[in-house]
Amino acid sequence: MSSSNFKVIKKSSKSQARTGKLVTSHGTVDTPAFFPVGTQGTVKTVQQKDLEDIGAQGMLCNTYHLFLRPGPELIKKAGGLHKFIGWNKPIITDSGGYQVFSIRDLKKVTDRGVEFKSHIDGKKHFFSPEKVIQVQQAFGADIIVPLDEPVPHNASKKQALRALERTTDWARKSLVANGKWQMANRKRQTLFGIVQGGTFKDLRIRSAEEIRELGFPGYCIGGLSVGEGHGTMLNMLDVQVPHLEEEKPKWLMGVGFAKDIIGAVKRGIDLFDCVLPTRIARHGSFFTMAGHKSIRNAKFRRQFKPIDTKCDCYACKNFSAAYIRHLFMAKEILAYTLLTTHNIRFMIRLMRKIREDIRKGRL
Repeated sequence: MSSSNFKVIKKSSKSQARTGKLVTSHGTVDTPAFFPVGTQGTVKTVQQKDLEDIGAQGMLCNTYHLFLRPGPELIKKAGGLHKFIGWNKPIITDSGGYQVFSIRDLKKVTDRGVEFKSHIDGKKHFFSPEKVIQVQQAFGADIIVPLDEPVPHNASKKQALRALERTTDWARKSLVANGKWQMANRKRQTLFGIVQGGTFKDLRIRSAEEIRELGFPGYCIGGLSVGEGHGTMLNMLDVQVPHLEEEKPKWLMGVGFAKDIIGAVKRGIDLFDCVLPTRIARHGSFFTMAGHKSIRNAKFRRQFKPIDTKCDCYACKNFSAAYIRHLFMAKEILAYTLLTTHNIRFMIRLMRKIREDIRKGRL
């Protein structure tokens, strides 16, 4: 897919924010957009039909977890990830690099790739850039990502530089592998390039320039929202985004707080994903425009109004906070479903409002 499959529709006069349309083989995404995370091919506690009702435009699935279980061979035999999980809208897959590099004492990194042990059974596996592309091709996702080497927010400059060099080298190899596969199979998947650089301005610029020169149709910005703080994250975007082609889509990986999303949109970011809406729901928390709150709070025991009177989700239209609190305290699964439904709908409504504010010059 070329960059012509992404079109900027409206630019803000007050920032770098823009609305756009990203065309994939499974539908068009209105941007800025948020994709719920379906790590194992499912967004935890909600069904695919519920995601459609909520208004989700797509889903992110995790390469590392699906590689280990059930495996790319089975998914390919099932007809690809869309058919396997019963989801007909766009799917993006990450590279699995973040998960692999998060495994303590279970990995060995070389310029060829990374050897790691499964967290499930301890079996050894090896991810090369070519292997990661092969796995995602078997999945048949609409947008795929090269293997990269992320670093923690407190990494030294030497560590960040070495990871940057590997990320660029692996991006180059991934492009070659993806091109050969597409020629042989006459299928099209969009391979976004991924930029790194830690929290070092010069490395962020270098990474952006190196990945841009490779000619990817879109970009992922990795290695942020890993503990560096809101201000540092925005500073890194200020430095890096201007060195990526304006007309191409940009995906900030793993960001789910509203203030982070709004700040990133103002800096030209188009796509977001995060486990936050589902994760905090399982701990009893839910989003509101005044911040997230806990259903455990005793004040909700007798609140016979919705958890958010301004929300139009299924949970808020049909149930009281008191009922949802009762379910949660009783450890009923429906509590997690209702809180997750609300949190994802909150994110969808947030993105819709952001797009509207950009169109009307209010962001």
